Formats: sequence, C-alpha cells, structure tokens
Amino acid sequence: MWTAIAKCLLRTKVHADCSRTLLQAQKGKCIHQKCFSLSRRPWQQSAGTAQAVQAFNMSATIQKVEALDASQYICVHWEDGSESLYPSVWLRDNCQCPDCFLHSAKARKLLLENLDVNIAAKGVTLTESKKVCVLWPDDHTSEFEAEWLKKRCFSEQARAKIQEELFLSERQYWGSDLQLPTMTFEEVLHNDESAYKWLVTLKKVGIVLLTGAATRQGELLKLGQRIGFLRLTFYGPTWQVQDKADANNVAYTSEKLSFHTDYPVLQFPPGVQLLHCIKQTPTGGESEVVDGFHVANKLKEQNPQAFQILTSTLVDFMDIGVDYCDFSMQAKQRILDVDDRGQVVRINFNNATRDTVFDIPAEKVKPFYAALKEYVHLLNSADNKYTYKMKPGEIVVFDNWRLLHGRQSYQTGTEVSRHLEGAYADWDVVMSRLRILRKNVLNRK
Repeated sequence: MWTAIAKCLLRTKVHADCSRTLLQAQKGKCIHQKCFSLSRRPWQQSAGTAQAVQAFNMSATIQKVEALDASQYICVHWEDGSESLYPSVWLRDNCQCPDCFLHSAKARKLLLENLDVNIAAKGVTLTESKKVCVLWPDDHTSEFEAEWLKKRCFSEQARAKIQEELFLSERQYWGSDLQLPTMTFEEVLHNDESAYKWLVTLKKVGIVLLTGAATRQGELLKLGQRIGFLRLTFYGPTWQVQDKADANNVAYTSEKLSFHTDYPVLQFPPGVQLLHCIKQTPTGGESEVVDGFHVANKLKEQNPQAFQILTSTLVDFMDIGVDYCDFSMQAKQRILDVDDRGQVVRINFNNATRDTVFDIPAEKVKPFYAALKEYVHLLNSADNKYTYKMKPGEIVVFDNWRLLHGRQSYQTGTEVSRHLEGAYADWDVVMSRLRILRKNVLNRK
C-alpha cells in the first residue's frame, strides 16, 4: 500500500514542479518590476497568472477513486492522468452533509471531540454524477463534489494556488520611480469593478491615490462604508491633521515628520491608512512614502546582522494623552515582523512614540541603534523614497504595515493653512470586501 501512496505522491510532485516553475517565472517578472502604473492593470495580471496556472491544473473530472493504506487515504484519479491523495480523517472532518455542516453559515457542525483521528473509510465509490461517496464505519456517508476536492488538493501546487487566491500575497516593489496609481473617488464608490481594481492595486502596490473627492470632512466615512467600516481608535473614527496648540500628537504640528508607520503602540496596528486633503499649504507640506518591505529586503542583503537585530529585538512604544477619550497605551513590537519563511510581513516603527523604556541588556543597546540607523538611512535614500504633494480633494490610501510615510515641514499663520482628515481600516475588513467584489465582478464576465 505504501508503494501505491508513494507513486501517487511522486506523480503529484512532478505535476506540481512544472507548475511551480511557471509560478516562479510569473512572480519573478513582478518582483523585478519597480515602477508601476494603473495602465499595467494589476488586477488583470493577477487573473493572467491564475489562468497560466490553470493550464497546468488537474482536470475537474474524476476517472476513478480508491482507498489506500488500509483506507487511511482516498486517492482520486483525474481524467488527465493526475492524482490527488486525501487523508480519511480530513474527509470525515469536512463532511458536507447537513448533520456535519451548516451550509447557511458555511460552518462546521461536527465537534472535534467526536472525530476519530484514526478513522478509515469502510468503502468509497464514484457516483453516477461523478461525486466521491465515502462510507464510514458507523455507516455515515459523505459525498464530495469533484470541483470541491480539486480546489482542496494537498499537492504543493494546489495549496499555493488557493493561498494566493485567498490572500493575494504577490507584491510589486518600488522605489523613487513609483508611478503613483490613481483612480477617481466616485468610480470607486459606485462601480464594483473600479472598487475591485482599487483594492487589488492597494494590496499589490501598497498605495493608491483617489481624485475628485469633495473638500469637506466626511468623505472618508463614505470609503469606510464602501469597504465595510473604519477602525475606531483613541483619536476617533476620523481625525484632523492640522497645526494645533498644545498638540497631543507630533502630526498635529507643522514640523517635519520622519518616516514612520502609524500606531505601533497598539498590539495590532491598523493595516490601512486613509488621508484626505481638504486644504493644502502653498509652500512645504509635501508627503513622502517609501516601500518598507523593499528596503527591508535591501537591508537583509547588505547587512544580515542588522536585519536579524531588527527582526528579533522587542521595542517598547507608548502613547499617553486625551483625544476621543483619555488613553495610556503601551506595546512591545519588533521593528520588522517576519513570517516563518523570513519574509517581512509588518513594519512597526514610529520614532515619536518609541518609549524611553528599553527592555534589553545594556550591551545590546548600541548594536540595536546601529541597525535601526542603517535601516532609516536606507529609507531616506533618494533611490527609495517617493515625494508628492497632495491637492485638495485627493485621498491617498496606503498599506500601513508595509509603507512608511512622512511629511516635510510647512509654515503656519494665523489661520489653518493645511488640513487633512485621516482614518484607519483593518486589512481583515479590506480583504473581506476585496473577495466579495472579486466574486461579483468575475461572475458578471
């Protein structure tokens, strides 16, 4: 039996290797493409990549099924000659019958304490409608659609494909040569395809500029309703960026703001930031952004030790004051958060709210400062940062986990000379809307 399983896995691996080569070729094109414009249609590039992978994908028509290794596995033979191996315990856990699954909520009803991890199929057949029917030792039956099984194949290729569909991890890195993606505010509000393009571009590039909003407060609330809802913080549902007396935040001054991400003092910082220009100063006040992931990758290449320090050292952040309500916040963050593959997934850095308390041994303090200074130096390199000046009626939306942003100083007078309204949204909310819009848009085609 193990020989049969090994052959099945080998065929699946060979099939996956071909697809992985194609995927790497596709991703390689995007990784080395620095500049970006909407004319390049990133949402169509994503679809093109999926279509290319589809060419290597297994047929959705089942030829036959069989049980292997004392029925611990079910092997599905597809009509194109490929095979998929499904553990019996997983099939039982994911039975789609009304007793085991609540379809109205798309949620599992079967309790884990009632699942036998050593379960083996009593029998397996292919129905006339080409469904896989599994009979279990207690005579419970489970039926699985071919498309459902195919999408959940355990091959490396199939798993990579579904993960990309669910999370859209592909990114286009950029530097000073960024061509700022631009769309119209009204189109995003009222057209599903435009809203889908907006969010896909935001996920892939990290920033989108919307034009044509009214020059009054409240426009960001409309975008919040478009995606679902905005995130409430201690600075309110939205907040006003302008020069204020006795400012409770450095952003509420006219001074230069160095590159930073917002709110690392929260355990879970907002994923998306929105800034609406209502009034702009004649001189100064230019905005700056930098692709923090791209720069982190450069740091990793140039100084692996500095990268290791920033990905392992917990830094204290604090913010105390009164705004929407009184607050006293404290958090510990790594400047660079990485996943299990060592890829940077979130940047947590705001020099203004970095605490004077530093919970590391004294001998590690200087190496940390040296590593952070090198990263900041790269962030400020003319090759990496992009500078622009917002006009009244423009809204910039960007990835607060990936991009660091700053502002050049400006002069103040007796009246408010520069006014931006800001808001936050969580990536969970944004990705939820993106998936819904993608389904709606693709179903129309």
